[in-house]
Amino acid sequence: MTHLSNYGNDRLGLYTFANLTTFLRCWTNLKLHTLPPLQLAHKYFRLFPEQRHPLWQNPCDDKRHKDIWSKEKTCDRLPKFLVVGPQKTGTTALYLFLIMHPSITSNFPSAKTFEEVQFFNTHNYHKGIDWYMEFFPVPSNVTTDFMFEKSANYFPLEESPKRAAALLPRAKIITLLINPSDRAYSWYQHQQAHEDHAALRYSFYEVISAGHQAAAELRSLQNRCLLPGLYAIHMERWLTHFPPNQLMIIDGQQLRNDPTAVMDEVQKFLGVSPYYNYSQALTFDRQKGFWCQLLEGGKTKCLGKSKGRKYPPMDTESRVFLSHYYRDHNVELSKLLHRLGQPLPSWLREELQKVR
Repeated sequence: MTHLSNYGNDRLGLYTFANLTTFLRCWTNLKLHTLPPLQLAHKYFRLFPEQRHPLWQNPCDDKRHKDIWSKEKTCDRLPKFLVVGPQKTGTTALYLFLIMHPSITSNFPSAKTFEEVQFFNTHNYHKGIDWYMEFFPVPSNVTTDFMFEKSANYFPLEESPKRAAALLPRAKIITLLINPSDRAYSWYQHQQAHEDHAALRYSFYEVISAGHQAAAELRSLQNRCLLPGLYAIHMERWLTHFPPNQLMIIDGQQLRNDPTAVMDEVQKFLGVSPYYNYSQALTFDRQKGFWCQLLEGGKTKCLGKSKGRKYPPMDTESRVFLSHYYRDHNVELSKLLHRLGQPLPSWLREELQKVR
C-alpha cells in the first residue's frame, strides 16, 4: 500500500486502521507497538525490499479509481505513443517531423531536459503520475489527437520498459537504429562538443578499448558509448513488456536519407489521420546536409546548431574494433528482426557480410 496513489484524498483507510488497532487493544491481550514514521518505513522496506520502488499503473484502468478521482483529472492527458531512442540515432529529427503533423502533439518542454520529459528513466518517476501528466495538454479530440513524448534515454535502461508498460500498456513504441559503431562515435563527439573532461582527455579508441582497471570517468564514458548499441538485448526487454505489433523499428539512416518514405510508414503504424504529405513539407538543405521543414516563401526550419555537427571520420582502428565488438550482437539483432518479420537495415546487412 506504500505507493498506491490516494486518488480521492479520502481518509477511510486511516480511519479503518485506527479503529482496528483500538479494537485489538480492547478485546485481545496483544500489546501493539509502533515506531516513528521514518523508522517504520525503513523497517517495512527491510521486510519487503521488492516494494521499495513504485510501479505506477494507469488509474483509469480501474473503475473504482475513476469513480473517486477528481473531476479535474483525465487520463486523456497520457501519451498514445513514445519515441524511446536510443540517443544519437535521429530521434530529434523524428520528433520535429512528427510535430509537423496537424494531429500529433508533443509534451510541453522541460526547463531542465528541453523537449524530453525523461520520466520513466530518472528520479522524476518518483514524482508520480500527476507530475507526468502536467507535461501534456488536454486533447481537443480524444479520438483523433495523438500525443507523444520523446525521451531518447528510455531505450537502453532496464527499468524503463516495465514502467512504461505499467502506465501505458496500449501505447505504441518507436525506436530508431543506426550502425552502433557510428552511434558510439557520435556520442563521443557529442561529449567532446559539450567539453566532457574524459572525451577531451582521451581519444575515441582509448575510450572504447579501455579495460576494467581504467579510471571511473573513462569507464563511464565508455559505457555511454558502447552499451546503448547492444540493440538486441534492449529490444528483447521492450518486447517482454509490449507486443510486437506495438513496436516500430526505424532505420535511422533511411530517416536521414528519405524521411518522406519513413514518415509515411510512421503514419500507417500510428493510424493517424488525416494523411500528411511530407514530400511537400520537407526539403533537403545542401548547406546543412540534411532535410528541413519547408516554410512559406521558400524559407526552411532546420535542426538546431548542435545537430548535424561536422567532425572527422572515425579512424580505421576504432572501426575495426567496434565491428568486432558488436559482431555477435548484430547477429542476434538480425535474428530478432527476422522473427518480427522486419527488413534488415542496409548497415546491418553490411556488418553481417563481415561475419562470413
